[in-house]
Amino acid sequence: MSKKITLACTSCSSRNYSTNKNVSIQSTRLEVQKYCKVCGKHTLHRETK
Repeated sequence: MSKKITLACTSCSSRNYSTNKNVSIQSTRLEVQKYCKVCGKHTLHRETK
């Protein structure tokens, strides 16, 4: 069972990316290093509600 989630930048809080997550495998919040267009560099992006 997959769920659509949104990833937000930890530096500027802009919501840049959306992806799917398998809820049955991973129950914790997703954290990924992604490129932020607003900051202009790679930052940590976390799953939002």
